Amino acid sequence: MSMSDPIGDMLTRIRNAGRAKHETCLVPGSKIKKSILDLMKEEGFIRDYESVKVNETFEDYKVFLKYDQTKRPIIRELIRVSTPGRRVYIKSAEIRPYKNNIGTLIVSTSRGIMTGKNARKLKLGGEVILKMS
Repeated sequence: MSMSDPIGDMLTRIRNAGRAKHETCLVPGSKIKKSILDLMKEEGFIRDYESVKVNETFEDYKVFLKYDQTKRPIIRELIRVSTPGRRVYIKSAEIRPYKNNIGTLIVSTSRGIMTGKNARKLKLGGEVILKMS
């Protein structure tokens, strides 16, 4: 059976694993999910991720979650903004710092998936995929 929102599913798996204090979670793989995980790692929201072969054609990603000293998850908020039923687009001039630069906005632009900060620097607008802090 096909999934209607694979990115939303990935975010829910990460959110639930963090709340349950798991060290890792398994996410079905795709190119866009890999790009999002790269940005999450770069911004410091996850420790790392690795590719896990399911069979010769499919791969999953094992995401290593990150916690602070008091064992609370680093990812406090993970919100899917643009959904398959409601696409949300933003111009580069409308991109503002999210939660006073504590949070990150992830935007899909014509030059690929990037943070809101980088999209604003490059003067690129696009579809707002998610907000996290």
